[in-house]
Amino acid sequence: MVAFGKKLKDRQIAEWQGYYINYKMMKKKVRQYAHQIEIGIQDRQHVLKDFSRMLDNQIEKIVLFLLEQQGLLASRIAKLGEQQEALQEHPDISQISELREAYRTVGRDLLKLLYFVEINAIGLRKILKKFDKRFGYRFTDYYIKTRANHPYSQLQQVFKHVGIGAVVGAISRNLGELQDRQGSYISIYDQPPLPLQDSVIDLMKAAVDRLTHSTNFLNFLAQHALILQEELPFPVDEHVEDQRYHFMSLMLNLASTFLYMVNTYIIVPTADDYALSLGAAATVCGIVIGAMAVAQIFSSVYFSAWSNKSYFRPLIFSTIVLFVGNVMYALAYDLDSIVVLLVGRLFCGLGSARAVNRRYISDCVPLKIRMQASAGFVSASALGMACGPALAGLLQYNFKIYKLTFNEETLPGWVMAVAWLIFLIWLWILFKEPSREVEANETPQESNAEPVEGDALENGIKKPLLISSERMEQDADGDNECEGSDEAPEESHQAATSLQSAYRLLTPSVKVQLLIYFMLKYAMEILLSESSVITTYYFGWSTSSVAIFLACLGLTVLPVNIVVGNYICNMFEDRQILLASEIVVCIGILLSFHVFIPYSIPQYVISGLIMFVSAEVLEGVNLSLLSRVMSSRLSRGTYNGGLLSTEAGTIARVVADSTITLAGYLGDSKLLNVTLLPSLIICISSIIATLCTYNSLY
Repeated sequence: MVAFGKKLKDRQIAEWQGYYINYKMMKKKVRQYAHQIEIGIQDRQHVLKDFSRMLDNQIEKIVLFLLEQQGLLASRIAKLGEQQEALQEHPDISQISELREAYRTVGRDLLKLLYFVEINAIGLRKILKKFDKRFGYRFTDYYIKTRANHPYSQLQQVFKHVGIGAVVGAISRNLGELQDRQGSYISIYDQPPLPLQDSVIDLMKAAVDRLTHSTNFLNFLAQHALILQEELPFPVDEHVEDQRYHFMSLMLNLASTFLYMVNTYIIVPTADDYALSLGAAATVCGIVIGAMAVAQIFSSVYFSAWSNKSYFRPLIFSTIVLFVGNVMYALAYDLDSIVVLLVGRLFCGLGSARAVNRRYISDCVPLKIRMQASAGFVSASALGMACGPALAGLLQYNFKIYKLTFNEETLPGWVMAVAWLIFLIWLWILFKEPSREVEANETPQESNAEPVEGDALENGIKKPLLISSERMEQDADGDNECEGSDEAPEESHQAATSLQSAYRLLTPSVKVQLLIYFMLKYAMEILLSESSVITTYYFGWSTSSVAIFLACLGLTVLPVNIVVGNYICNMFEDRQILLASEIVVCIGILLSFHVFIPYSIPQYVISGLIMFVSAEVLEGVNLSLLSRVMSSRLSRGTYNGGLLSTEAGTIARVVADSTITLAGYLGDSKLLNVTLLPSLIICISSIIATLCTYNSLY
């Protein structure tokens, strides 16, 4: 097991070694404080004061060196600017080329400085976290609050790094103006959308993005994708990733995501009618819808393992199985067989390649656009969720071709079969399998969990770390210290080799997060899957009305994420939003019950909207927090954190759909309350569990 202190030392630039945070000394000091308090020779107040002073000194050392290096870079840029001015009078192609290379050299030196800041920020956050867990005191709260906006605090230089932004801007502007534009020196300010085709600029922007990884819509959206990367990235990684990146393959990957979500929800408005047509009860729709989720429990595992070796072959297999499954679903009507119907849906679940979709983004998309790709994955899923029911509402036809029936019940199967067939052709022609030779030469990044945002140290100060930095923090510290820690000591740094071994790595906080994930998926599945039966029984809605209602729910996903990602996450801590969202979900469930008054459309629609929207908010925040408390060993391999989260959500859907079918035996009049009761119990349990682990959620 690699100690964090050793990792920190290995990543240091040799000539700057004396200016890094002295993590080893500070960790030793924390142990001394604990011993002194234990034997009674030191009081807590003195420890807090002494540790604060030591932190101030360490940060001051880092900041003064940072300012010195920024000054040197600024001086070099100023001299290059003078040369650039002279070239404007007498342009010379060879000298312009030399000047551009000189700017690139400054840019590469700036990259070294950016990594210097990032590693020190990791060490600072790590030692603060260690202090909090050792003493059971939220020292981080006190330290950040007292220094966040103080005029003499050096802390802002580390986390806001205004000077570095100015240097990045100067290099980018000058390199942009020196681009070959047929002799024209047009300022980048005149044409801001004009792309700057220089890899150094891309690398600088990617490094700054890691340092300024504040919450916004794109980051919040990408949290839902469960795509993680394990190690702190180096600049040299970019060219390796670029070799494996293929734009059309990424688009096909996102198209697969979109089509699968359409396939999942296109049958929801008509599943009850289809079951009735085959002689079964309307509530058998729960089993029809849930059959896909049952198969997905198993397909997630083998697709996750298969993606270790290939992306193209599992996607081809997935598409063929989905084509067969949809054809069987459509043929069940003419065969008058509920068994064929269920087997068709099972085949659709066995073709679930979402593990491959996530893994492709994690492994083959360059870091500089991985956040956009992750957000694209979530957007494609949300759009598919909305389009599925909407498309079902449009398929209101009834005709025959030979002996095949095409109506509102079978058309979803036929339409999706044709869609998957067309997709198969495009996939075969355009998808490019990433080079495994390139992958073999780089550090493995086996994950299919979500990239998620860095968390805030405290109010207003955003921690400049991606999940890669978080993983670096979670490595053991040499002394295997875990007193008060939420993460158990790890015996090795190898990835989990089975679901059982992965489960053993789960800490109490992780289990609570998975319980929350189970709860929200269960509540959402109950709402969506029984909507057709409930609205038909109480309101007499047609298939088109149900489809419109479900489509409107799906269309709320992106607007809600815009509001939460751009505003709410910048105003409150994630754990506060988490608890509030759980409470709102609980309120939505309570409002959905049919108790005394006649059940009305406004009550159903408003309570359903409250439940669905708050569950969507809860999902993003929950996955963000989940990534911070999950063992680093669960960021790699087949049995990773993403797989565990997916399995928890899939099992929740299976249980919910089974509950609907079983409750159907009690009659349609009792279906609503009987299915909502487990949702309420699980929701209350998750709120209690969250309160019990609230302080461990960073």
